[in-house]
Amino acid sequence: MLLSITRICQDRTLEGAVWFAALLNFKHIYVYVAPAYFVYLLRTYCFTASNQDGGVRWRSFSIIRFLALGVLVIAVCALSFGPFILMDQLPQVLSRLFPFKRGLCHAYWAPNFWALYNVADKTVTLAGLKLGLLPADFATKQAAMTGGLVQEFQHAALPSVPPIATFVLTGVTMLPALLHLWRYPGGPKGFIRCLTLCAFSSFIFGWHVHEKAILLMIIPLSLLAVQSFKDAQVFLILSTVGHFSLFPLLFTAAETPIKVALMIAYTSFTFVAMETCHRSLIVSYSLPHFPLLNPVETLYIVGLVPLFLYCEVVHYALGLSQKLAFLPLLLMSVYCSVGVLYSWLCLYWNTLKRGGVNKNKQE
Repeated sequence: MLLSITRICQDRTLEGAVWFAALLNFKHIYVYVAPAYFVYLLRTYCFTASNQDGGVRWRSFSIIRFLALGVLVIAVCALSFGPFILMDQLPQVLSRLFPFKRGLCHAYWAPNFWALYNVADKTVTLAGLKLGLLPADFATKQAAMTGGLVQEFQHAALPSVPPIATFVLTGVTMLPALLHLWRYPGGPKGFIRCLTLCAFSSFIFGWHVHEKAILLMIIPLSLLAVQSFKDAQVFLILSTVGHFSLFPLLFTAAETPIKVALMIAYTSFTFVAMETCHRSLIVSYSLPHFPLLNPVETLYIVGLVPLFLYCEVVHYALGLSQKLAFLPLLLMSVYCSVGVLYSWLCLYWNTLKRGGVNKNKQE
């Protein structure tokens, strides 16, 4: 991914397209960011000129460049899928690439919109049962999503979510970023920002999202963070919350000191590095705060500490590990989803509010 982005930033477009095609065939999760590649390459490589107002000059479309891109991408895909086509195994491959029968959420909910939706459904159900607004047999439906299993389930109180709904939401929330990239390509920086927003939309609204997909936003956003003060603010929140949200994947006691030490070391370095990059633009507040962040954002980051202590120590000390086994995962997912959604909205706002022009480093 980084090699592909680098080649595009170096104006070696065809190489960047080949590396992305190879990446996509190695791991299909990168289809999340494919729309950003398609729009940017079409707009800046296939159309060779723009109008004075920045709009595309339609007559500048180069069929030769378009065919060159298409041939290279198809060639990579042919090398990847060719053996499966020859052995008549393509349907089996496609069925495994798109697991629509595995349910809306993974066993540990990714910190996205659906985590909040699941909790809202659970809250409405429990409140309705408590107040006698729902029939007693309604309770039989309410534990399916908190069983910690990969399975299909139906929401109890709120409408259940079909795959097509997640597909539409993902596409709709990507669209402003893609249209903005088409209107204001903004060079490689605009491309990376759109790529990150596409990854955000897919992570937040996608079907059966894995928690580790958070890295698809953190990695490209780090490239923007060293150049832009506002992007650095978003990066600090996202990287801290995103890496913290991966803690449940390392769940044994022996791994706890390692993951905590790595988290502290990496997070400390990122805050120091971002402060060094953007020291002249840091705003002072009357209340205590971390570098680049405001007091509210700082309080949210600090809240990760008591959350970790409860999930790792207090929950088990209270003897709740059997009765409420899924509660630590639920709390972790819901708390982190707030930070992820906040980061997404901030990045979108920073991208759209100034059009395609970044007048200074702060923008």
